[in-house]
Amino acid sequence: MTTTAPSTPSVQLLEVSPEYAGQRIDNFLLARLKGVPKTLIYRILRKGEVRVNKGRIKPEYKLQAGDIVRVPPVRVPERDEPIPLAQGLLQRLEASIVYEDKALIVINKPCGIAVHGGSGLTYGVIEAFRQLRPDCKELELVHRLDRDTSGLLMIAKKRSMLRHLHTALRGDGVDKRYMALVRGNWATSIKQVRASLGKSNLRSGERMVEVDEEEGKESVTVFKVLRRFGDFATMVEARPITGRTHQIRVHTLHAGHCIAGDTKYGDEDFSKEIRDLGGKRLFLHAYMLTVPLPDGGELKLQAPVDEMWAKTVERLSAPL
Repeated sequence: MTTTAPSTPSVQLLEVSPEYAGQRIDNFLLARLKGVPKTLIYRILRKGEVRVNKGRIKPEYKLQAGDIVRVPPVRVPERDEPIPLAQGLLQRLEASIVYEDKALIVINKPCGIAVHGGSGLTYGVIEAFRQLRPDCKELELVHRLDRDTSGLLMIAKKRSMLRHLHTALRGDGVDKRYMALVRGNWATSIKQVRASLGKSNLRSGERMVEVDEEEGKESVTVFKVLRRFGDFATMVEARPITGRTHQIRVHTLHAGHCIAGDTKYGDEDFSKEIRDLGGKRLFLHAYMLTVPLPDGGELKLQAPVDEMWAKTVERLSAPL
C-alpha cells in the first residue's frame, strides 16, 4: 500500500495492495486512520467524501487489489504520539492473556472495557495492545464483544492470521460459546432461536437491535440449559450460528428470558435483584472458543468468569 499522508491534514490517496482485497472499506479505514474517531470515519463515508476509483461507495463496499481510495483531510495522530493509557489498565489486560503465539493473541476481556475507542471513548482493547506490543504493526481485532460482555476475544498479530480467521468466521469453522444468566425458568424445549434482526435508532440516537422478520438479517442462536435456580433464573449456554450485533441479548429477550444486568434489553426488576446479590454487571460471558489454525491444527480455549459473577451465582444458589 502506498500513501501520500503529510503531517498536516490533506487529501490522502491510498492504493489497495493484494493482501487487503476483500476487506470492507469501513474496516480498511478504521485500521489505516488510527486515532480518528469511528464516528468521523462513518460520517465521511455516509456523506460520500470517501471515493474509490473516483466513485462514491457504501460502508460495506469490499475493496479490490489496485483500488485507489481517496480520503478527505482528517487529522491522523503521528505513530509516535499514542494516547498514553494508565499502567493499571495495561497491566490488567496483559494479565488477561490466555493464549499468545507469533500470529495471535486471545484474552479473557474484562467486563466494562470496550474493544476499541469511539463513541466518546478514547481507547479500547486494541489501542491498549498497540501500546503493549509496539513491535506488532499489524495488530487488529478479529471480532468484537460488547463493552459489558466479558470473555474470549481474538486479536490478530499478522494480516495472514486475520484473513484466515475472518474466512473461518464466515463459514462454520469457529465455535464460540457464551454463558448467560437469564430471567425465569428456561424451557428445555427451547433449543434454538431463529429470528431475523434489524437495527433502529431511538430519538436519543441510541442504536437498538430488534426482531424484524421482514427486513432484518437472518439470525440463529442455539441454546442449552446449564443450571437452574428454581423459577427465578437459569444459566444457559448460547452458541451464535450467525454473528449479528447484540444477537444473544435480543434472542434471549425474544424467547422471554432477558439477561441479568442488561440495561438495554433487560428487565430492571430482575437486574436489581441480581445487583442486590452483588452482581453489578451484564451476565454474558464468552467462555469457550474453538478455532482452526492455518497449519491444520485446532485451538480450544476456555475462560473463567470473574469473581463478581462467581460470588453472585454462589449466593443465588445458596438455600434461603
